[in-house]
Amino acid sequence: MWPSVFHLVGNTPLVPLRSLWPRHGVEIWLKAEWFNPAGSVKDRAARGIVQAGFAAGELPGRRLLDASSGNTAVAYSVLGRAAGVGVTICMPSTVTVGLRRLLAAYGAEVILTDRLSGTDGAIDAARAVAAEDSERYWYADQYSNPANPAAHAASTGPELWRQSGGRITHLVAGLGTSGTLMGAGRALRAKNPAVRLVAVEPDGPMHGLAGLKHMATAVHVPSIFDEAVPDERRAVRTEDAEVMVQRLVREEGVLVGWSSGAAVLAALDVAATLRSGVVVAIAPDGGERYLGDAARRRAAAA
Repeated sequence: MWPSVFHLVGNTPLVPLRSLWPRHGVEIWLKAEWFNPAGSVKDRAARGIVQAGFAAGELPGRRLLDASSGNTAVAYSVLGRAAGVGVTICMPSTVTVGLRRLLAAYGAEVILTDRLSGTDGAIDAARAVAAEDSERYWYADQYSNPANPAAHAASTGPELWRQSGGRITHLVAGLGTSGTLMGAGRALRAKNPAVRLVAVEPDGPMHGLAGLKHMATAVHVPSIFDEAVPDERRAVRTEDAEVMVQRLVREEGVLVGWSSGAAVLAALDVAATLRSGVVVAIAPDGGERYLGDAARRRAAAA
């Protein structure tokens, strides 16, 4: 029997964006993943990975070890605490003090890595820790673990199909580990091969879209990513994503993170090319965790 918090993952709302997109004939919906218990879409993959670790007999005897830029770390920490699993996370030192305190509250161990090497550096650190003490740590490796896309194939995809009444025509999702687009996309295509999958990524290697990867320059491209799956890939500037975040607050009353802003921006671009359709953008998380980042950016620009 899994702890109650495991059963709270998923079944997040699908929210229509009517002020941003008032045109008839094409609908844009936002999958509100911040309603998950640990606050992000990463709850789904983390739950699947933890359950797979138990099934393989790796947990709870060893500490779960992984690299993360933020949301997966929180998801592991919440679910790990509930399931009696120790959690160790390697993270770039750019993560906020608030996030570090949140992880500490759940008892997670944090290993900070070079800020300039981003998640690639965190992955290198996690691999080194796992190699040094394999008896103590189980390296979950969200970027290569098949339980990641499988979780979205089992939950996110079927939810989108059900909530849209089978009418979804386009799925727009950011590329980080790529688990969301790979898993949910394949599940939707099993229902309707005509559903188009749109991948969203930063426009360059130096960006502020937390959780997303610029695949062309990534040192570690997730092995679960299949570049043949997306029908198209759209690059988004950090500054444009931030403007969209501000518009979502003002016009829809929805506070989201920058990766969500990037997905909505891409969804609007896709919708502008259509005469009819139902476009769904994945909003990985809410914006509360990034308020400190926003303040620092405004101060730096002043």
